[in-house]
Amino acid sequence: MGWIEWFYFFVGIQIIHGLGTWKLYKKTDYNPLLSFIPIYNGLILLKIIKRPWWWIILLFLPVVNLLIFPVIWVETIRSFGKKSFSDTLLVLLTLGFYIYTINYSNKISYVEDRDLNPSSGFGEWLSSIIFAITLATVVHTYFIQPFIIPTGSLEKTLLVGDFLFVSKYHYGARVPKTVVAFPMVHDTIVGTGIRSYLNKPQLPYIRLPKIQSIKRNEIVTFNWPADTVRQFFVREKGVKKPLDKKSNYVKRCVAIPGDKLEIIDGLIYINGKLSDFPFRAKPIYKYIAYSNNGISSQKLVKLDVADFQRKFIISNLNQKSFESLRPSILSVTNSDIDNFTVITGSKGIPKNIIVENRLSVKEITEKVKNLSLTERDYKKIRDSDIVDSIVRVYRTNKSYNTSFFPNDISYDWNEDNFGPVTIPKKNTSINLTLKNLPIYKKIIRDYEKNTLDVKNENILINDKIVNSYSFKMDYYWMMGDNRYNSEDSRVWGFVPEDHILGKPIFIWMSIEGINDGFKNWKIRWDRVFTTIHGDGKPKSYFIHFIIFVILVWVVNKFFVTNKS
Repeated sequence: MGWIEWFYFFVGIQIIHGLGTWKLYKKTDYNPLLSFIPIYNGLILLKIIKRPWWWIILLFLPVVNLLIFPVIWVETIRSFGKKSFSDTLLVLLTLGFYIYTINYSNKISYVEDRDLNPSSGFGEWLSSIIFAITLATVVHTYFIQPFIIPTGSLEKTLLVGDFLFVSKYHYGARVPKTVVAFPMVHDTIVGTGIRSYLNKPQLPYIRLPKIQSIKRNEIVTFNWPADTVRQFFVREKGVKKPLDKKSNYVKRCVAIPGDKLEIIDGLIYINGKLSDFPFRAKPIYKYIAYSNNGISSQKLVKLDVADFQRKFIISNLNQKSFESLRPSILSVTNSDIDNFTVITGSKGIPKNIIVENRLSVKEITEKVKNLSLTERDYKKIRDSDIVDSIVRVYRTNKSYNTSFFPNDISYDWNEDNFGPVTIPKKNTSINLTLKNLPIYKKIIRDYEKNTLDVKNENILINDKIVNSYSFKMDYYWMMGDNRYNSEDSRVWGFVPEDHILGKPIFIWMSIEGINDGFKNWKIRWDRVFTTIHGDGKPKSYFIHFIIFVILVWVVNKFFVTNKS
């Protein structure tokens, strides 16, 4: 729905409200015509039902208003003597239209001295729950939202199992486009698999005022701009969802509107200069290490290097012991039972599984090993005695493909050699040609809602021949720090400003092995209550939080004791 349709809808609601309540206003000594005046009618109704004026604000907050409207319906009928369970059920089931029967009744009785406290323990409990959900929904939607890191695309900057608080107000909170949705959940109701929203109606894009713009190389949360996925990194047909119900992603914004981006041999260049990452950024690159004496996995582990593979030969194997091994195995390279060879991650095969299954396990020490390393890990290995040499590797061969943006056969870009491409900026224009049209066609057609066609080698936008285009929004280029395990802008291109969710500001909990079952969970205490942005090494404020909680408890205990 556009703004015109929403205006008609708003006017219609005022008429419906006025027709259903004008006699109630008259009964309480207000001019019945006031029941038709937008906003003011709501303020008067709140006086009638003896509720605070600021509830009117909640009525205009999408999703939050779904909780408040039923409360006002119930409060309205109770203000006129209808307080039975059947009355409450009727007003809820009829979406408030039950009020019409009271309004046009010959026996309208206003209860001026009505007790506003719940009449039962259940009523008090229900009132508290509604208040708590409403408050949490406001905070969740417009201020702070919790997220969890599900994939390793930002490893080792953010880890799988990091629980984040994401600020909505830094970049300006985005008003939900989906106006009918279950509060505080994303696209499904937890534990049911049931869709949590209705596709229609949809609000136009609205964003509240921001306190800062997105800075280059900040970590940002956003809705995935391509068709929503059900499983990360699994290609499937697009799952069409409203913008604000698309999958949530967390990436580093490596280029901002107006930047010229180019990736050369795996390194990012912005406006012709090598990108300067903040201290806490830990981009991962591919390396090959060589050693005539073999490369010791144990020595790599001691250097805190974790992203590499190991090869083992296993004897005394049977089906039962293989099932025990399966979670640790990445692949099987030789299935001969007498020479059973497997590839594992850097943790290898757990000792308890070897002992319990009486296995004979021998690691193959390789002379050449592929490693995924941060620059700091690379320097540690280079300066050690583990390898004879180590070199960074990247994809040099270029071929025309559709795997990388702009997903057009006429471009030969890949993950290591990409661009140059200019990031679109609001109200700036580009010369539009058949050559660069693949780069900008999704923006023109899908994000900015124009018709686009090519006829007789002419580009037509909204049925007019054009040779330039002016952008309506800002766009961003998002990439993961774990460059070779990240599906990002190199695959699906620009991220529009209306897809931006917020700024991660805090890690409040971090669990290693979050996807390996509860028994394997291990809290990373050094990451609990740490900030995400800033200079220098992350600092945990967990002890500070504990001290604060204790102080609050002591102060509260002191005042309670004094009062009693």
